Amino acid sequence: MPAAVATRTALPASRRQPAGRKSQQRVKEILQAGRDVFSEKGYERATTAEIAQRLGVSEATVFSYFRGKRELCARVIGDWYDESIEAMEAGMPLDGSVRQQFAFIVRTHLRLMLESGTGICELVLSEGRTRHHDLSEALIDMQRRYTAPLMRVLARGQECGQIRTDMPLRLLRSLVFGPMEHVLWDATLGRRRADIDATAQRLVEVLWPALQPPNLELAALAQFSQDVGDAVRKLERERAAQRPGSPATPR
Repeated sequence: MPAAVATRTALPASRRQPAGRKSQQRVKEILQAGRDVFSEKGYERATTAEIAQRLGVSEATVFSYFRGKRELCARVIGDWYDESIEAMEAGMPLDGSVRQQFAFIVRTHLRLMLESGTGICELVLSEGRTRHHDLSEALIDMQRRYTAPLMRVLARGQECGQIRTDMPLRLLRSLVFGPMEHVLWDATLGRRRADIDATAQRLVEVLWPALQPPNLELAALAQFSQDVGDAVRKLERERAAQRPGSPATPR
């Protein structure tokens, strides 16, 4: 399966486009401060005034680059998606089995969501789905690109018979991300640090059997029974050939 090239989604233009290096650096600083404040306080309690204060600039400076808090928050989430998509695609074990690739996606998703703390996780889970601003379409596109590696792994699994084909890929995607989202919300609302490796392993153990064809175990058991039967019959023929008086016994 060829590696996908991560391309950044074009977000709608901000109030002021950073042309020079100094302006570009200022936007970068605003976005970093915005990520910190939104992660710590959530969207509702965060203010552009505090973001500006942390940078030592006026609130008007923030508004000169972004139309308001909603746009700034969406750009923060957009940057997080871009960084995460690149990490997901760059680290995918292309020569691994379908199960290994699936396990990588589960673990990496949890790590990307939780490594920076539960604040950014909550922000992405909640505000990343908001559809009431002009960046929602771009963010939805990012969500599609973010889940694309899983869709490719599932499709590969269907081709080789390891993933069930009686359900559409989009439903299988929901089957995977739904439980992971519950785990993330539990960690976020409980404000506790999750054991990412252990949690990912448990999720894989639960989800992988659900993704496999319903008759896969029966087919494997039937194949095993046939292999054992063939081995027993072969052994019986060999023993019969070695009995005294057997036509196959050398004189």
